[in-house]
Amino acid sequence: MIPARILLRRMSNSVKHQSTLSQRAEVQQEEPIRIIRTTEDNPQKHNRDHLNRFYTVPENAVNEIMPRTSMPRRLHTQIQTFMEASIMVREPAVELISYLEQTDYSKPPNKYVLFPDWFRIRGPSSPSQRVEGLFDLPVAGAKWLIRFKSQNNQLLNKLDIRLSKNYVWNPREQNAAGTPLQDMIDFGIGRGKYTCDVIDALLQELKIASTARNCNTLVLLDGINAFFGEDTRVKDSVFKPLYAQRVSLTQSFLDFIKYDWCNGAVIATVDSLAVKGQNELDSTYPRVLLGKLGFEHLDPFLPIEVPNYSDDEFDAAIEYFKDRMWIRNLTEAGKRELELLSNRNPYKLMRLTASI
Repeated sequence: MIPARILLRRMSNSVKHQSTLSQRAEVQQEEPIRIIRTTEDNPQKHNRDHLNRFYTVPENAVNEIMPRTSMPRRLHTQIQTFMEASIMVREPAVELISYLEQTDYSKPPNKYVLFPDWFRIRGPSSPSQRVEGLFDLPVAGAKWLIRFKSQNNQLLNKLDIRLSKNYVWNPREQNAAGTPLQDMIDFGIGRGKYTCDVIDALLQELKIASTARNCNTLVLLDGINAFFGEDTRVKDSVFKPLYAQRVSLTQSFLDFIKYDWCNGAVIATVDSLAVKGQNELDSTYPRVLLGKLGFEHLDPFLPIEVPNYSDDEFDAAIEYFKDRMWIRNLTEAGKRELELLSNRNPYKLMRLTASI
């Protein structure tokens, strides 16, 4: 039998221990819990209530829309490291979504240019089969067609878009009117000599199908100022540098964003990193980065500024890094140092935290 004195002592210690645990629990509950993720899984419904929170792209959507072959290497590495693809909901995105919802798609496409701070044309070139004086980029063109097919495969199967006219490539090869658009895409992927011509025909067919309301077309161009730059890192047959305007793909895409079709929208970015030497310019405004020719080609358009992180956005980004266990034991002094060194620029913050 346990003496009453010892039993009472044990009961007293037990009560004290439970009281201590209760106090600890209360303290933990009083600590603020920062919500860094949005519960709204439909990006079309994102609004200002979801600002500064992260939207996680479903894995199946990542594999469909952003396959490994179509995303920048750093983005692929980041997705693998964090084991997810998350995007912060920011004011420019909410603003753009609201514009797209209010657009009258029976009119020619609206153009939206996001700025400031890549697209750099490179690779082997060959004289264009279609336009004298222009040069094709068959390797880059084939990669673009593969990405286009991968990203739009379900839509291509569902919409079953047919060619509006005959495309004769040579006496033995052609894509006849009424045949599936996919057949021409597959031909372009397999026949490098005609890849850039197929891209030009594909873009024209998309304009026709969109105007006929057989599909809705959203054009996304990253670093569009590269189309008007002087540095393409592409050389002609005598190894002289080519201007972007002498690349056939440039002309095809610039023609694609004219105002001669409807039922679509054009979203482009201008970036000082897209053209060599532009990162030395004092201004990041579209008028400066596009130059006179580029500005006149896009005009009229609606500029949307993408500023550096606000205080709340910077805090959310740091909390996300903590949540993914990428940053640990970060002191307030360390956080302040990251803020000062990056100037709250998303790209610079990513580079600074890459080795932490």
